[in-house]
Amino acid sequence: MIGKVIGAIAGKRVSSDVSGVGGTGGALLGVGAATILRRLGPVGMVAAAVGGYALKKHLEKREADRLR
Repeated sequence: MIGKVIGAIAGKRVSSDVSGVGGTGGALLGVGAATILRRLGPVGMVAAAVGGYALKKHLEKREADRLR
């Protein structure tokens, strides 16, 4: 249950950065993501974390290029 709550909080925070997803939708996505990650196991969690970090860096670079 704690994982679902943390996932919901993370999803809600992500929804503030992503257009088209509201706070409630982000919370639901976070709960779903926590469930999926739990089923993937430790390797899946590491892969998701690395993928999330790579996506964050890509979006930051794209934003910096857009501002120039």
